[in-house]
Amino acid sequence: MAIDAKMIKDLREETGFGVMDCKRALEEAKGDLNKARALLKQRGDEIVATKSGRVAREGIIASYVHTGGKIGVLVEINCETDFVARNEIFQAFARDICLQVTASNPTYLSRTEVPAAVIEEQKQMVATLSEGKPAAILEKIQAGKLEEFFKSCVLLDQPFVKEPELSIQAYLDQTLARLGEKIAIRRFIRWELGG
Repeated sequence: MAIDAKMIKDLREETGFGVMDCKRALEEAKGDLNKARALLKQRGDEIVATKSGRVAREGIIASYVHTGGKIGVLVEINCETDFVARNEIFQAFARDICLQVTASNPTYLSRTEVPAAVIEEQKQMVATLSEGKPAAILEKIQAGKLEEFFKSCVLLDQPFVKEPELSIQAYLDQTLARLGEKIAIRRFIRWELGG
């Protein structure tokens, strides 16, 4: 199949990868858009893996005050260079994270921040409600309830409010792959009037 400029442009707009990356992916996939998307996703995953050890010291502090001034959010997003910090994609990502924190009110940034006592408390609640169940079934119920708990109160595990099929971690990885640089959500704070 012939690869034309429109195919490259459409794939670039959809994935955020550069023109040459999209062209190479389409050539490798012999014009098959689905295969080209899969190749670019694989490349994105590889980029994420290679960037994980890097240090992100630049970035921005983004803010959002919800209509009416009842909720305010500050988020620190880090990247490797000030060039990326000024990038439109990076800025949009920071705004989206502010909106996420406003809408979903997470308590923790990542699972590692959740105290062991809180996790144990969640397990005990399930054990109390599931009294009399066999141990193997209780473990599965606890694991499922813990996943629900993480999705409700851990920012990186929450479904992205603009695209619920995508977690915030997946959105972060997507943005990292698009920009080709390590990006990290360092911290956030949310204020609610009277809260």
